[in-house]
Amino acid sequence: MKEIRIHGRGGMGSVKAAEALVYAAVMDGKYGNSIPFFGFERQGAPVTAFVRISSDPIRPKNRVYNPDIVIVLDPTIMNAVDVFEGIKENGTLVLNTTHKPEDLKLPENVKTVAFVDATAIALQIIGKPITNTVMLGAFCKATGLVSIDEIAKKVEELWGHKNKEALYKGYDEVQVTEL
Repeated sequence: MKEIRIHGRGGMGSVKAAEALVYAAVMDGKYGNSIPFFGFERQGAPVTAFVRISSDPIRPKNRVYNPDIVIVLDPTIMNAVDVFEGIKENGTLVLNTTHKPEDLKLPENVKTVAFVDATAIALQIIGKPITNTVMLGAFCKATGLVSIDEIAKKVEELWGHKNKEALYKGYDEVQVTEL
């Protein structure tokens, strides 16, 4: 079982991104569940969503405390929340950033970093800095846990064609580095 934690801000689609991941996992013949966690329910407040994907039925229905993968939709969230808390050894970080991994202070247990300027892509294609679909594309390429085409179906259903285009652009432009 792979456990995933998504960090974003209210209004960025963190919870819907988690739902799209679970949809794609199920369509790929796997099991999945997602659990949202809201602090203050307002736009811009930190939001965390938790996802589990497995080839076997999933029993836990609680928060993910020790994720295999962390997705950061908004890099400024790293100033407010410890996104690395509990990340497992050989963890994967999928990060919206303009920086290179060597410019970041990453914990030693992060083995793989996938980075993309999701904000620029979202602004270019969608016209708003809502990065969830771009980051889903980056996640697909970085992990291979779910198929990009299954997520694309759900993205188009939820948000339309432009977001589907942003998803594929995130997939194409993400850079994956092993540390």
